[in-house]
Amino acid sequence: MLLAGPSGSGKSTLAAHLGWPVLRLDDFYREGDDPLLPRDAAGRPDWDAERSWNTAEALAAVVALATTGAVEAPVYDIASDSRVGSRAVVLDGAPVFLAEGLFADRLVAGCREAGVLADAVVLAPSASVTFARRLARDVAEARKPVPLLLRRGLRLLREQPAVVRRCCDAGMRRITPARARVELAAMGRRLPAAV
Repeated sequence: MLLAGPSGSGKSTLAAHLGWPVLRLDDFYREGDDPLLPRDAAGRPDWDAERSWNTAEALAAVVALATTGAVEAPVYDIASDSRVGSRAVVLDGAPVFLAEGLFADRLVAGCREAGVLADAVVLAPSASVTFARRLARDVAEARKPVPLLLRRGLRLLREQPAVVRRCCDAGMRRITPARARVELAAMGRRLPAAV
């Protein structure tokens, strides 16, 4: 199950509510010293650029988890622009898992081709709610200096409709976080447990 949405749209909150195994796609960002990592005008990593994310590696992890029931996934720290470890994601009999992240839409076609796509949704809450949620989270986690977070937050507020449109164009269903809680929980109850 692929779950996308603008930064701060509630993807992680939804994942915690559902209680399914989660593959955090935001952990597949490129390392800070990777020459392929896009930079902004000041030379800082641009985490909102699609090329900042390693699509091939993320797709391989989703397919491996869906077909084998386990995968070793990276753990990424935005504050240090680097991978700081890894963690095992194991289905342990769960019938479905969430692969959630800002760029999950880039995996729709590959997951469909591999025969592992249960569903693909993009969360689309109010842009002002997303802005407030994202800013509170980023400040609490000390992800970057506050002035940078404010500038980024205002830019992402303006760009939110384009992010949702991009995901819909990739074949994802647009849904509110509240509706997603209901629909996805019902889907999880309908699916048989994995063997």
